[in-house]
Amino acid sequence: MPNKNQPQERLDKYLSSQLNISRSDAKELIKKRSVKVNSDIARLYDTKIHPETDRVFVEDREIVYRKYIYIMMNKPQGVVCSTKDGVSKTVLELVPDELKRKNLFPAGRLDKDTEGFVFITDDGALSHNILSPAKHVDKVYYAILEKEADESYISAFEGGMRIDGGDVCKPAKIDICADKHEVFITISEGMYHQIKRMLMALGNNVVYLKRIQIGGVKLDENLALGECREMLHKEVAELLSK
Repeated sequence: MPNKNQPQERLDKYLSSQLNISRSDAKELIKKRSVKVNSDIARLYDTKIHPETDRVFVEDREIVYRKYIYIMMNKPQGVVCSTKDGVSKTVLELVPDELKRKNLFPAGRLDKDTEGFVFITDDGALSHNILSPAKHVDKVYYAILEKEADESYISAFEGGMRIDGGDVCKPAKIDICADKHEVFITISEGMYHQIKRMLMALGNNVVYLKRIQIGGVKLDENLALGECREMLHKEVAELLSK
């Protein structure tokens, strides 16, 4: 039996949120007797259900309740991290229909010409925690540089660099690969074009940039550019880990 203290929700509103359809489309499904709540055919739009315990079926397919949805995307170049743009394709346009929800947004931005891990959700509180400088959530990037990096970059990054415009970066980390044109950079903030500006301050330029990790979660290597997948519960918890 449902706990009487559990929140209830109108059936048409529930279907709209979980299926990413309009309320009128949800009502049409109910009108056509295509919706069951537990074992009973739903007949009223405003039937109250307990989302966390009632089982809802549409045309005999069970709708698995998600209060929020969490998506990992491997963003390609040329796509913007925005809910709408009007000129360029946005990351939300790459989300498949089965994962789309109202109020989805990218939590943080990658430059248009930067590839890699974009976190997309409709959970505003979690997004705020990930983006808050006070939380110090690390983001790791792989970069190819125009010129070779040298050991002086390490202390410069660790010391908190002053970049163009007078902005002072928080201490960051750079790991130089055997091929010194390749580096891994870890930052805990996200100022505008930050990594590019940090390298420019050292007299270098970024040729290619890809975000490969947020918090304790690495970009899924099986995701091709432009693909995305729903994240596991344990992955979502690890987004805030250091």
